[in-house]
Amino acid sequence: MTAFDFSPLFRTAIGFDRLTDALEAARRMDSEGGWPPYDIELTGEDHYRISMAVPGFRPEDLEIEVKDNRLRVAGRRKEAQEEDRKYLYRGISQQAFERVFQLADHVKVTGAEVKDGLLHIELVRELPESMKPRRIEIRTAETQKEGKLIEGQADRVQTGTAQQKEEADAA
Repeated sequence: MTAFDFSPLFRTAIGFDRLTDALEAARRMDSEGGWPPYDIELTGEDHYRISMAVPGFRPEDLEIEVKDNRLRVAGRRKEAQEEDRKYLYRGISQQAFERVFQLADHVKVTGAEVKDGLLHIELVRELPESMKPRRIEIRTAETQKEGKLIEGQADRVQTGTAQQKEEADAA
């Protein structure tokens, strides 16, 4: 495997600490091999699904954990009492596994199910209101004439009204 040195990049980049973690996690995932195989699917605008092949694993053999924007999926089969079985060939993998996925900010795991030998993990990206795009109204001369006053005009109107009131009180 070819090693890349990103140190010149990070000498001048400030605040990209998570980028180094993501690159390191990607390197580790490549070294783990391809077991178990998985798909990542976009099911809606902000909805995702990870489908992972877990043949022979029951829900109680699987563990899903989210911590620090990392989704960890682990599988360990509990040894069943198979004293009466004699295998001539075992091709179905019994090996334990662990997969780690780096999640973007504001991506939440909403559910998981095992169906037909596949583990499906549902994810959704939920942006807070402060990060969603919002429309800014652009004022024009016409909108100001229609009764919308700017601060300077509002002060003059209030001052004029106060002076008129004082004159009326003095008379």
